[in-house]
Amino acid sequence: MQATIKRTTTPTVFQACLLVLATVLLLMSSPTNAVPSFSRQTGQNCNVCHTQSFGPNLTPFGREFKLGGYTMSGGKGIEAKVPALSGMVQGSLTHTQKDQDATGFASGYNQNNNFTFDQASLFYAGRIYGKVGAFSQLTYDGYSDRLALDNTDIRFADQLDTDIPVTYGISLNNNPTVQDLWNTTSAWSFPYTGSAVQPGIGASSLIDGAFSTQVGGATAYTMINNLLYLEAGGYSSLNYKVQKGLGVADAGQQQIDGAAPYWRAALQKDWQGHYVSLGHYGMIADVFPGRDRSNGTDHYSDLAVDATYQYMGNPKHIFEAKTTYIYEDQKLTATRLAGGLAASGNTYLTTYKINAAYTYDQTYGVTFGYNRVTGSQDANLYSPDAGYYLSRPNSQYFTAELVYVPFGKSDTYHYLMNLRTSLQYIGYSQFNGSNTDAQNNNTFMLNGWLAF
Repeated sequence: MQATIKRTTTPTVFQACLLVLATVLLLMSSPTNAVPSFSRQTGQNCNVCHTQSFGPNLTPFGREFKLGGYTMSGGKGIEAKVPALSGMVQGSLTHTQKDQDATGFASGYNQNNNFTFDQASLFYAGRIYGKVGAFSQLTYDGYSDRLALDNTDIRFADQLDTDIPVTYGISLNNNPTVQDLWNTTSAWSFPYTGSAVQPGIGASSLIDGAFSTQVGGATAYTMINNLLYLEAGGYSSLNYKVQKGLGVADAGQQQIDGAAPYWRAALQKDWQGHYVSLGHYGMIADVFPGRDRSNGTDHYSDLAVDATYQYMGNPKHIFEAKTTYIYEDQKLTATRLAGGLAASGNTYLTTYKINAAYTYDQTYGVTFGYNRVTGSQDANLYSPDAGYYLSRPNSQYFTAELVYVPFGKSDTYHYLMNLRTSLQYIGYSQFNGSNTDAQNNNTFMLNGWLAF
């Protein structure tokens, strides 16, 4: 378990450099070019692409911008000529219902009621040249004191000259679902902020973030008549030396054997302020567990369905609902042979997520979410020594979040920065198989997120 936040160590030289860089960027920015780079490039305010004016959650216009490869223009004057660079910092204050076990914490953290400097990031986000654009993030993790290449999506996109509008493109990226247009997949799903010190459940599917930043992949996609979206490609684990150079060579990670196919299909409809999408995505991977190649591979098949509803007819009152269901079939041959770390070679894991949100004036927002994870009973895979009860991975919890975003609209003083503040509560009814002690992990979190 983790749950703390105040670092007592002396700031590193790198942290000091980040502070200097942020200060210089702010001082050098004029009122027309200090907003995040996508806004400068398009000439649009942040609320055009984001339902809450700031944060990952996209409007239909925001999805269209991403589909087109981050190359849409429209900015005027000097702001359209400034390099597509942006920055951000995040920090959190976290409290859990019961003090957490501090043995897993980084040094300088308490058992409870702590502050974390979560991250500082530098982005290249916008057109590179012509029809090629990128969203690329270099992140300093304040908890682990590490610099690494974070979410990266480099795209080429174009349109066919036909009676029916067809957009097609290629994405090169390092995280399955980071290229996705919808906020139902792992890279950009609710909750949009978190802390490395909050309690977290033990089991999740591979497609739900297990390969984040540790792989390289390419997918080809098309949107036909603004109705049917199709995408297919594959991923492979990056070479260890490459991972080490990028700061993502975590010990014990799952490594893909060969290539892992990935696919995505969705139908969408936008009419009279109502937007609806229904989709399916999936991935198949043979992996070496914990980098261990001595016992062969485990085989995973992940199949998911998702749906989105947004009411955007009146920007004063935005309503949204999103849901995702993932079924993962696991054939854990290598894990079972590795000292009996799995009692059975055939197991499964399911993940269900749903959330609903209301946003007033794209400034004040409230979101309620529910998550459930269930899976096979396995005394070795989910042992009591690893923190599981009744040898099951089952967890259930809800998340409630209040958000305030003061900037990003045409009638606000937004040009120097954008800011998102949130108060989040996570309540557990089941945690790693246990119902009786689950509430000990209930968490309050206050988060601040500044972009410039």
